[in-house]
Amino acid sequence: MSNNKIKVGITQGDTNGVGYEVILKTLEDNRMLELCTPVVYGSAKIASYYRKGLEMPSVPFNTISEASQAKADANNIINVVGEDVKIEPGVATPEAGRAAFMALERAVADLKNGDIDVLVTAPINKNTIQSDDFHFAGHTEYLASCAGEDADALMILCNDRLRVALVTTHCPIAKVAEEITSERIVAKLKAFYTSLESDFGLSHPRIAVLALNPHAGDGGVIGDEETNVIIPAIKEARNQGVNCFGPYPADGFFGAGQYENFDGVLAMYHDQGLAPFKTLAMAGGVNFTAGLPFVRTSPDHGTGYDIVLKGSASEESMREAIYAAIDIYRNRQRYNECHRNPLRRQYFDRSKDNVVLDLTKED
Repeated sequence: MSNNKIKVGITQGDTNGVGYEVILKTLEDNRMLELCTPVVYGSAKIASYYRKGLEMPSVPFNTISEASQAKADANNIINVVGEDVKIEPGVATPEAGRAAFMALERAVADLKNGDIDVLVTAPINKNTIQSDDFHFAGHTEYLASCAGEDADALMILCNDRLRVALVTTHCPIAKVAEEITSERIVAKLKAFYTSLESDFGLSHPRIAVLALNPHAGDGGVIGDEETNVIIPAIKEARNQGVNCFGPYPADGFFGAGQYENFDGVLAMYHDQGLAPFKTLAMAGGVNFTAGLPFVRTSPDHGTGYDIVLKGSASEESMREAIYAAIDIYRNRQRYNECHRNPLRRQYFDRSKDNVVLDLTKED
């Protein structure tokens, strides 16, 4: 890198949604340039269209063809779509989906090559983006496939008060129960615990595990997944060093404010965790994909077709997503530095004079 500031790649998302509005509102504050070097993947023409339509002050962009050309003291943009892209504000179109994928594909390639340091994605329409190249339920699943077979992506919604991770993500409700297995829960708990330590800088984090059924099954009256699946998973995760507790009935857990006693909450399915999170987080929530070799965050809202060009879309979540990406990147660097050369386990054999045995070596 030519400078010490973190390069933040920002994808345009769905070109008919509020993506450009929240990006422009975030970058019009020049203080952002003191923290990072933004590189927007999209279209200078479309950015200008939305700026004029929203009657916003000028947000100058430095147009570049490669991320390596980015100026440290400027908002940079890479044109990844052609000049002829049709803009239909507030309308879900295949063309907007293709434009969203083109930006995402180019940004991920640059991220994997080290040309940008972190990735922040504006919202996409999960239907219109579908194609032969993108056949995933969302960003999380696509990024996991890009990271390789060893990647185990974990969706975490976070703010400064609450971190919620999910066992299942974009899964139909009718299939949730069959997707909940002890093995999957243990894997997600371990990934969550690791992320809380390395990405959020927490020591010995405490994780609450939510039940699947109402009232945690009421002893089997309303389901037996707690007894047969979730409790065994919690016990196994504890045996592997994860500080986890539960299962807790989701309604009382959030209603009574029990989440304040934990560093993270593992929910069984999407709306069980995200509905209370978004209610509590208001406009400042962030979606973070843990478990990948790179850092990706996004606002916790959708395309907002109903408010496009009305000037009412809040940039708070986009701004917080950029802040979170920077913080997580730095936390991960510090964590890796601290654990790069661990001390070898040694002890003195008192039966011999000054003999040190290295327990990390096999005979």
